[in-house]
Amino acid sequence: QVQLVESGGGLVQPGGSLRLSCAVSTSTFSTRSMGWYRQGPGKERELVARITPHGSTITADAVKGRFTISRDNAKNTVYLQMNSLKPEDTAVYYCNLVAGVYYTWGQGTQVTVSS
Repeated sequence: QVQLVESGGGLVQPGGSLRLSCAVSTSTFSTRSMGWYRQGPGKERELVARITPHGSTITADAVKGRFTISRDNAKNTVYLQMNSLKPEDTAVYYCNLVAGVYYTWGQGTQVTVSS
């Protein structure tokens, strides 16, 4: 069973930065498009950024220009660099596939943006 282990969250002030990591335990990682999702309090889970196996990316309008997704296929890891954080970015952040049947969701990593 594929495991997803997200890390790097925390408490940050508005305008601050965080870098999230997601380690994916599958030998097929380099062939799959991956995404970062988030679920804020009382909200549904949403896709915020996605990346193809070769590094092409798409980010949601809400985070465009502030968040950058990247990957290291040699380390089976996908990253989310988050800059200029806003209180509305507060959420639990998850990674997973963006097509096909989802892997079992990991525990996520909590990001809280507050002064």
